[in-house]
Order: sequence, then structure tokens, then C-alpha cells
Amino acid sequence: MSAPKLSDILTTDFGMQEDIIAEARRVGVEQDICLAEALIKKKVITELQLLKAYSRLYDLPFVSRLPTEDMETDFAKKVPIGFLKKHTIVPVILAEGNKSGLSPDFTAVLGEARAVIAINDPTSFPAADDLAKLINTDDFEADDFEIVLSTRESIYALINIAFDSSRDTAQQLVADMEENSGDILSEIEETADLLDDTSDAPIIKLVNHVISQSVKIGASDIHIEPEQHSFKIRYRVDGILYDMLTPPKWMQASLVSRIKVMAKMNIAEKRLPQDGRFEVKIGNQSIDIRVSTIPISDGERVVLRLLNKSGSLFELTQLGIEKERLDIIKELIQTSHGIVLVTGPTGSGKTTTLYAILSTINSPDINIITIEDPVEYKLKGVNQIQVNSKIDLTFARGLRSIVRQDPDVILIGEMRDLETAEIGVQSALTGHLVFSTLHTNDSASAITRLVDLGIEPFLISSSVLAVVAQRLVRVLCDECKQPYTPDDITLKRLGISPENAADIVIYRPQGCPKCFQSGYRGRLGIYEILRLDETIQSMVLKTHDSHQIKKQAIQQGMSTLYQDGISKVLKGITTIEEVLRVTQS
Repeated sequence: MSAPKLSDILTTDFGMQEDIIAEARRVGVEQDICLAEALIKKKVITELQLLKAYSRLYDLPFVSRLPTEDMETDFAKKVPIGFLKKHTIVPVILAEGNKSGLSPDFTAVLGEARAVIAINDPTSFPAADDLAKLINTDDFEADDFEIVLSTRESIYALINIAFDSSRDTAQQLVADMEENSGDILSEIEETADLLDDTSDAPIIKLVNHVISQSVKIGASDIHIEPEQHSFKIRYRVDGILYDMLTPPKWMQASLVSRIKVMAKMNIAEKRLPQDGRFEVKIGNQSIDIRVSTIPISDGERVVLRLLNKSGSLFELTQLGIEKERLDIIKELIQTSHGIVLVTGPTGSGKTTTLYAILSTINSPDINIITIEDPVEYKLKGVNQIQVNSKIDLTFARGLRSIVRQDPDVILIGEMRDLETAEIGVQSALTGHLVFSTLHTNDSASAITRLVDLGIEPFLISSSVLAVVAQRLVRVLCDECKQPYTPDDITLKRLGISPENAADIVIYRPQGCPKCFQSGYRGRLGIYEILRLDETIQSMVLKTHDSHQIKKQAIQQGMSTLYQDGISKVLKGITTIEEVLRVTQS
């Protein structure tokens, strides 16, 4: 009798139809991925179901949740974290053979052994053998390990606990907290440099470690997310959230309180959302951190937005703008009056683009005044005002004062309401060059947004010079990106016929230690510039339908966000998946 196949188990045990498996197999061949990966990608099977199928196919025990307490984490000193994450593999070693508190399914798997190696992919046996040899000690040898299947989330949780808390394990931090619970928050004071902070309070060390690690890997945000029986700490790097640490649940309240103290927020108020901010220094870097908390059913959810104020400002030529569009922008910013809008979702690089523009035109003979929320970088020679709602210094109120300060150029952080938009339009009509941002999906939608705010179409057509829409795409890591010949579906998305595809080579991510196994390092912008020439101006007077405006602009030669992204794919800068992710085409 022949051995069962994965497809057989899926049809018999999970009732999956054969035509679905056949379709997934076809997708797998086209995208060069295995059947299991194709099934998960098409969302016809969950990871849990797949692992149970693997368990039967390979006769391997499956453990849904690995233990994270009373485990040895010394392997973090011997095994690179990149190796463990690349193969989604982790050793689970009991501290001094302690088997108390383990789940029944894990105890059954462990048997008489003291350690197991948990894998997510049953083809990772060579990696499991290498790992066993790396952590071989006098207490047990490579052959003493049991192999088990487990979920990616559970494996990553144990990896992160071992590495992110390797200097002070989560268990040690908790023990210290229990011993000094009355003094932990009372002894917290702002420190000049996190790297110089020698405080012994475990919660202070944990917060400092989380912040310094986030800066080290270039994260823009830290998310602290409570769950019913645990909580997660996640970092956003290059626009993508990564799970970094899963500390014990009982540390949650103290960690949130520590952050609230640093941000000068009310630690006793846990029922209402709060906002705060603080600054820290890490080495020679000055980091401005904005803190937001909201109450959810399992505790307070905290997001920290990190702004590295020591980072150098970008120049226009460093943003990824193609020469044709760069020439348009340079022409626009030399205009004496009018509005230039930059649009895109939160985190799409609008402020960075505007700062690059101001740096380009900044000179002693012009007066530049900005009103922002917040002031993200200090520009030499530029007068910058920060919005402060506590004293009623809003965009509109600040703008009314700015126009009496004889400015040549005005930057409005965001046109949030009718009053702000009206003052911006009037400023443009009375001889000022105005820059501002809007949250819209594309350039043409900005016109619709202004009309929705209450600005008359004839004022828009006479004041707005252009709208620049932008997104950020991740840049492929030069160290590990892999060339490949695209399939027919990808060629169609690229706008290339199969007969013209002989010389087309595009790249896909691979993953290496330098890019934290992500395959990407850094980001660049993709741009779409809608100029309001006479034709578009006349059209705005008749209709503010963004689809019609965009259609007309494309007929006149406007290159869309998607087209700019595809040009970067063909140059080997990014991937088509990245372009589709940010443009949703």
C-alpha cells in the first residue's frame, strides 16, 4: 500500500474538494510555491488545519501552544536569531527538567526527554539536526531531542522571549517586579540617555530595551496590544508590523504605567483614551516619541510613534522621483503663488516630501512660515509653529496670524476643515505659495475632497496648481534579491506581451541577516502628479467627479501611481507585490 499524500488527507479528513486542490496546485506551479503555501495563500485552509494534516502525514506530534515559562533561553547566545526565524524553528528546553505546569499534550510529547525542537515546516529536518548540534551540552546530546510541529505564532513567541529578553528574561523581570513592586514606579525619572540608564528596576529596563531595539532596527511605531491571556509588542518596520515580543500578561499594567509616566499622562485614568509625548536620547540620536492609549476589553492598547530628530533631511533627488516628475515639481516650487497639495494615507511620506521641497527653496531672501502638528524636523531659517489644541492654537487660528507676518511661502500641515482650507485658498490667491497635505487615495480625489470641505470649484480651479499623490514601497535588499523570469500573469500586470518578454528580468525578495530576513531594506516613493492646466481647470468648474478628472489627466499624459511603481519594478528596485499592496490596483 502506497503512503498517503497531503492531498489525500485534505480530501478525506477535511472534506476539501479536489478541484480546489487542483487550482491551488496550478497556482503553486505558477508562483513557484508548494501546495501547502498555495492553499494558505488562497485562504482555503488554516495553518492549524495544515499542521494537523502534516502531523498525520509525517507521523509527527502537533503542539498548538508551546510553553514559555520555566524554559532555558541560553540557546540565544549560541544560535543566530536569523537562523531560527528563517526556518521557523525553536528549541524548547525545560529549566532543570521541571515538568510542572506543562499542558497535557506537551507532557505527552515530551515523555522522558527534557527538550524538544519545534518546527513549523516538516521539511526542516536538516535545520533541526543543525540546531540540535549547536545547543548540544553535557546534560543532553543531539539525539535526545523530540521533534514536534507547532504554529508559527507560538514558535516566534518563544524566539522573541529568548532574544528580546536575553539580558533579563521575562521571568526574572517579573520576579524583580514582585520583590520591588512598591518602588518600581516611584523611582522612575527621565534619563538623559537610555544607553546610560543603569536602573535596576526590571520594568524600566524592559521599556528602555524595547525602545532602543526599535530605534536600532529603524521602526516607525511600537504597538503594545493586550490579549485575554497575554500581550504582544510589535514593531512597524518599512510599513509592515512584525511581532517582536510576547511578555507575560502580568507585566502589562506596569509596562503601560511606565510609558504613561514617561509621557506625563494620567496613570490612574484607564477608561479614556489619552495622548502624550516624550523625548529620549539613544547614543547620539534624539528620538521624539508620541504616545496614544485607548481602552479595549483586555486592557489599554498603546501605540508609540517614533521620530528620529537626528536623522538627516532628504533631498528631492533622494525620494525616488523620476526625472520627468522631478522637473515638474521643480517648476511648481518656483511659482510665486498658488497651492501645491501632497496627498496620501498616514505614513506615506507626505511630510518628508514637503520638507525636501522647503529645503530646496529655502534661502535668506524669502520668508517661509509653517504651521504643523507636530513640528517633526527643525529647518534652519524656517519659522515653524506647532499646533496646540490646549491653548486653542489651531491650524486656522495660526494661519490667520501667519498671513499678517508677510510670508512668501506657507506650509500648512494638513487641511483638516473648511476654515483652514479657506484661509489657505485666500492666501494662494493673494500672492503666497502654499503647500499642504490631504488624506486622499489619489491626486484627482483631492479636488473632490476640497469640494466636500466646502471650497467652491471656481476657487479650486484658480488657486490649486497641482496635486502630488504618493505612496511608499519597500526597496529590495541588494544583498539577497533574486532575479527571475515572470510568468504570463505577472507580465500582463506589467503591461508586457509574452513575445516581448525575452529580456525582461525582475526580482523577488529572498531574505538575509542584513534585511532581518524580510528581503527588503528601506523605502522609496512612487508618485502621481496632477497639474491643473486650462483643460483640467475648466473641467473642475463643471464637475468634481474624481474619476472623470483622472481619466482626462491620463489622456493628457499623467502617469499614475501604479505606472510609476511598475517602472520601479522593471528597474529592479521593488516587486510587483509591493506596488499592488500600496496602490490596491
